[in-house]
Amino acid sequence: MNKWIRKSVVVLVSLLTFGLITPTQLINGVNAEKPNERDIFESISTREASYLEESRVDREGIVRELLKQAEQQSYQKFGTRIKPVIENEFREIILPNIEKALQETAAQFPTEDLVNLSITESPGKGQSEKIFNIKNSDTKNDILRFHVRRDNPPQAGYWFNFHYHTYHDDFQSHHELGAIYWAKNTPPKWMS
Repeated sequence: MNKWIRKSVVVLVSLLTFGLITPTQLINGVNAEKPNERDIFESISTREASYLEESRVDREGIVRELLKQAEQQSYQKFGTRIKPVIENEFREIILPNIEKALQETAAQFPTEDLVNLSITESPGKGQSEKIFNIKNSDTKNDILRFHVRRDNPPQAGYWFNFHYHTYHDDFQSHHELGAIYWAKNTPPKWMS
């Protein structure tokens, strides 16, 4: 029973730390008097840590690629007239929040399903809110929809309100990413 508990602790530490802290440090301290068991635990924990590290790298790579495509789609949506004005604020305020939304979404899927997520649609032109959608390319269903809305509160000028919708509530709720001020003047149409 005692060996089972130690093995469970090793697996739990590996899972909770995503392989960043190997449980061999714990094992070395607890089982210093039993080198044979320690060698067995180290072998198991090294394989688990390696697998978890590969899984984390794959997830991070997928999220990084989606983020890169998201940034490109956003700049395409902004066009040559809006992009130079809001590009810096977009990178500082909105893009990190898009990355966070992508990471939260990626955490909900097994790694093998993440490879099916893609940005498949081009941005909406004119007055359209759509920047891009994240779809499952196997099922053709949207997972996330990223939008930017033009707000014009009284006496406050024009603002670009960035938000996204998820499939969890059938794309009804707005999940705020941030807002960027434009000016008192009406902004040009998207992609102009």
